[in-house]
Amino acid sequence: MPKWTLQTEFHFSAAHQIKDYDGPCGRLHGHTYQVRIEAKTAKLNPSEFCPHPVMVADFRTLRWAKRDVEKGGLDHCYLNEVLPEGYATTAEMIAKYIYDKTKEMLPDGIVLKVAVSETPNSWAEYEDD
Repeated sequence: MPKWTLQTEFHFSAAHQIKDYDGPCGRLHGHTYQVRIEAKTAKLNPSEFCPHPVMVADFRTLRWAKRDVEKGGLDHCYLNEVLPEGYATTAEMIAKYIYDKTKEMLPDGIVLKVAVSETPNSWAEYEDD
């Protein structure tokens, strides 16, 4: 069976603090987050921008988080105020949040993986089972 894999990377800048963290990460600070999204499927799909089944997913849809916070993204936001209750602002939970919100925008059958980095040498990854 054929399988397509789509990958995209982007970044956004945001501030946060990790609640009850005993150390510098417990204070207000910011990062330029790097995000890597991988989407796999055996069936091509249309998108909100193209009515023909010719893509895994639209890159514009996958990159929603890089938009300015006032346009529905995460760029230049305070993550503690934007992420819903239950999502801490660790890289792991930011990856899960981006995964959850992206998954809602995609058709069924797409296997998704989201990786988030706060620093050039450290990544957190969240994916389908």
